[in-house]
Amino acid sequence: MRRPQNAHGPKAEMNVVPYIDVMLVLLVIFMVTAPMLTQGIPIELPKVAAQALPSDSRQQILTLSVRADGGYHWALGNELDVEGRSDSADDLAEMTAKVGAIVSADPDTQIYVRADQDSRYADVIAGMAALQQGGVSNVGLITEPPQ
Repeated sequence: MRRPQNAHGPKAEMNVVPYIDVMLVLLVIFMVTAPMLTQGIPIELPKVAAQALPSDSRQQILTLSVRADGGYHWALGNELDVEGRSDSADDLAEMTAKVGAIVSADPDTQIYVRADQDSRYADVIAGMAALQQGGVSNVGLITEPPQ
């Protein structure tokens, strides 16, 4: 005679629902923490002797310099001039107005930006953003060759 099977007895199947819940919790944790881990990556830029870019001597060149105190001065001419000074401005609004007038008079003006090594990064970026809002589409950055 055979015994009736117990409906509540041991089963040979594994319940995977708790494992799926744990996996989803870990996925959420990784999705939240991953962007915080890669916000600041320290890099060391290479020092290379770069070739000078070819320039058209018929175009007007404006060399904008950002001083360490946050002021701006620039030189205007037919060649790149890092020593000269045509005009200056003590704040961003004044620089935007004066350089905007130069660019609107000659839209093909090439603009190069150089900054003092002690100037704030925010001042340099604010100057470049003001140039972009003034209608300048191409801005070059000037660096010094390694010693």
